[in-house]
Amino acid sequence: MGSGPAGLAAAGDLAKLGHQVTVFEALHRPGGVLVYGIPEFRLPNVTVDHELAALRHLGVEIRTNVVVGRTLTVDDLQEQMSFDAIFLALGAGAPIFLGLDGENLPGVMSANEFLTRVNLMRAFDEDYDTPVQRGRNVVVIGGGNVAMDSSRAALRLGAESVKLLYRRTRAEMPARVEEVRHAEEEGVLFEFLVAPTRFLADEGHLAAVECLRMELGEPDESGRRRPVPIPGSEFTVETDQAIVAVGARVNPSARLVVPGMEQDEKGHVIVDPDTLMSSVPGVFAGGDVVVGEETVIRALGDGRHAAAAFDKYLRDGC
Repeated sequence: MGSGPAGLAAAGDLAKLGHQVTVFEALHRPGGVLVYGIPEFRLPNVTVDHELAALRHLGVEIRTNVVVGRTLTVDDLQEQMSFDAIFLALGAGAPIFLGLDGENLPGVMSANEFLTRVNLMRAFDEDYDTPVQRGRNVVVIGGGNVAMDSSRAALRLGAESVKLLYRRTRAEMPARVEEVRHAEEEGVLFEFLVAPTRFLADEGHLAAVECLRMELGEPDESGRRRPVPIPGSEFTVETDQAIVAVGARVNPSARLVVPGMEQDEKGHVIVDPDTLMSSVPGVFAGGDVVVGEETVIRALGDGRHAAAAFDKYLRDGC
């Protein structure tokens, strides 16, 4: 379940091992984060289409517009459709917000929504009538690869300026060095040691972000120095579009997929690290739905790991 990198990697390996494989995807196009989360300029859709064609050539069936847990339940899959084992590769597609005043204003959106509209719904293409705000002065909040993708996508949509606000320094940014360099080369402006405190409106629409200057204190649980607000350092950044790119989490609807399946307090599926099997026999899980927001490489690895565990489970007679 899920046609992102983990699901597709598992499907390919299982098909090569001789198993009949069906992939279910909630959206109208397969590919998961590869098509809705990564911009065309970084990963051309034709590349993903080539991989999907190769899977279909191996005999993998891909069904779109199927929301497992609502359209179909796991009981349906196991009882009515006779699947012997299931792999949950649902990803982490629910955006994390900041919880600030004004976050519901028109003009404030998550990076998940912004990139999905631009990538999957092709808002970048003039031949497609896809609604997406094209900001003039854009602010992106965050310091990871998704923040870099959002910044560069906003520039390609015609923004006059894009400012990226990050609460630590460049040295602590989780984004890859080359992604930061590419964003800077393309004209993204970086404001380090800055944290937003609220979003301000003018006539009901976003007009500015109020911010505080920060300084670095003692390290936190991540090992990075904790950003500490500097009292009296408030200032505002004028903007008509703010994109919040501070991470994503497992969609709460994942609990509907397999009732009674063990999950931690963040909604991550708890699995055996050796087999990737969940607390429900025959139901495996991997990728972001287990470890939280991670890299495509990690998800691909989990998919291949799960395929090997699947194969052993099925050959040993379940």
